[in-house]
Amino acid sequence: MRRLTLAIERVLPVGILVVAVIGVPVMILSPEGLPRLRGLERELEQVEEESAEMHREIDALRGRVERLRDDPTAVERIARDNLGLVRQTEVVFQFPASR
Repeated sequence: MRRLTLAIERVLPVGILVVAVIGVPVMILSPEGLPRLRGLERELEQVEEESAEMHREIDALRGRVERLRDDPTAVERIARDNLGLVRQTEVVFQFPASR
């Protein structure tokens, strides 16, 4: 019984060390290991860039909404440019397209 305990005390740590020395590199270099981690890091960078771009776009749209809400000249400019509206006192001249 004493020999068995002594053998287990000596063999078990060496066996665990061998499994760790062989198993860790296999797990790190497997497709689900380090390569997957690198791919996920690249994907995270792309998503963060897209998120930052969306935040910039949202800020620009909020600024435009604020201008439309508070600035009558901005509303007039959009009415003129997009809708082709004119004031009643204005005269509109239309010229034929040049050839």
